[in-house]
Amino acid sequence: MFTLPTLSSYWSAPMIEANVFILLHLLGALALGLLVGYERAYHGRAAGMRTYGLVCMASCALTVIGGYSHFWYGGSTTMTVFNNGDLTRVIQGILTGIGFLCAGVIMKEGFTISGLTTAASLWAASGIGVMVGVGLYIAAMSLALLSAICMVWVSKLEGWLPSRQAVALMLEFAPGVQVQQKALMDMAAARGYDLATGSIVISMNAGATTWSFVAVARSRRTMAPLSELAREIGQYPGVQRFNVAYARN
Repeated sequence: MFTLPTLSSYWSAPMIEANVFILLHLLGALALGLLVGYERAYHGRAAGMRTYGLVCMASCALTVIGGYSHFWYGGSTTMTVFNNGDLTRVIQGILTGIGFLCAGVIMKEGFTISGLTTAASLWAASGIGVMVGVGLYIAAMSLALLSAICMVWVSKLEGWLPSRQAVALMLEFAPGVQVQQKALMDMAAARGYDLATGSIVISMNAGATTWSFVAVARSRRTMAPLSELAREIGQYPGVQRFNVAYARN
């Protein structure tokens, strides 16, 4: 039976204080996650600031609530269904199941990876649900708000901060045309890009050689626009077919 004292226990002064401390943990984890994610985003990697920020913050949320287990369910001691140890195993099962769901939304096509931020936000949402379930309402609302801010505004922050845009290229040369890696590197350098040699894939079909690789811009200000890059590649000697796209997540 619901009573006013039972409901008010979820908003008592000690409960609010615990939620504030959890919020401070979330802010610190978000800041550190964004810091690590910026290093990846700067070098043109698929997982950027939003992905790292969400994962780091959700991990913190699911860890820190264990230290405040005496505040779960409004501080009630009448947990007749299961104890705190049982509940942690339930949380582990939730996270395992959400992990399989997150893997299903990540798609890779060539050098382009999509769905990483969606997967991270799903995992963060599971953390929000767990926190609501144990009665840490303010912390849950804080995590939801920070997650939304991370997904909406951090992409704008990434665009404002200095970074190196990555471009995925596929060049198919006419049969019999021999291509040197240095020539491609010089072509990329002349247009403000560095060829990521570790990404090079070379294949041959019916005598036609196909080069697939990622080129990373030295800076957003000096890089050739994608349209200009495509026009110049189309005029490159021996190229009979090509594909150019931003390598993004």
